[in-house]
Amino acid sequence: MDDEIYDRIIFLADPDLNEPVLIIALEGWIDAGLGASNAIGALLDTIETEVLATFDTEYFIDQRARRPLARIVDGVTTELTWPEIQLRYGRDGDGADMIFLIGPEPDFHWSDFIDVVTDAAGRFDVRLAVGLGAFPAPTPHTRPVRIIGTAPATSAHLLSAVGSMKGELEVPAGISSALELGFSEVDMEIVTLWARVPHYVASMPYPQASAALIEGLARIGGLTLDASHLRASAEETRQRVDDLVTNNPEHSSMVEQLEEAADESEGTSLGEELPSPDELAAELERFLRGEAN
Repeated sequence: MDDEIYDRIIFLADPDLNEPVLIIALEGWIDAGLGASNAIGALLDTIETEVLATFDTEYFIDQRARRPLARIVDGVTTELTWPEIQLRYGRDGDGADMIFLIGPEPDFHWSDFIDVVTDAAGRFDVRLAVGLGAFPAPTPHTRPVRIIGTAPATSAHLLSAVGSMKGELEVPAGISSALELGFSEVDMEIVTLWARVPHYVASMPYPQASAALIEGLARIGGLTLDASHLRASAEETRQRVDDLVTNNPEHSSMVEQLEEAADESEGTSLGEELPSPDELAAELERFLRGEAN
């Protein structure tokens, strides 16, 4: 890696880590139900971490798109809090080392960012990198959240532990796809876990997805992680969605069709008579604000 690229990351610690798992949860790409954001938030709330390194945000971040937060006291501007990409390190419940890559997805210089991240991963002998994400899918809230994975060819064997979507897709890429290919080029294993979130709740926090991602991370990474508090919130969310759906025959019919499709085979195409995701999402938002009848 060029010496100039080394200037794009600032190491603030040099801990002795034993083959850590790198968890990647950068903000800015698709995250239905805030599945990944709340999963990484829950992990950082329950695991004591310290900053390992920060990235050169002047180089990677568009600060007009991601503006700093100004603190104003009695009309006096006292400070600016800038968006920051960080590496943090901590340990799971059994003492296994973990590194977290968090912050906004880079706006600029993706290839340089990949070089910096993979170099840092090699420096600390990362044994596995795991990305977290969530996308809206034609699946009902009455069934467990299914996790699927994406990985480069060199790490495709990891998909057997979580499953994957069949067939060929072309979709706009997030930094997770670039990281997958970057890690493959340096012969390091990586997989991205994606929670399938019911499309009609995709614009709202969906703790079922966050809990499923944490449990999937624990399983594939051999980590001891606790998602019990998210499971408690998930049950409350399900009850509230149940109440709304039960009071609307059209929505009940839609959920029943989704259940039938999920039970028969994942990805079954649905008829055109279903309410649109936007319609039901809007009503769910009104319901959760206490405005539904």
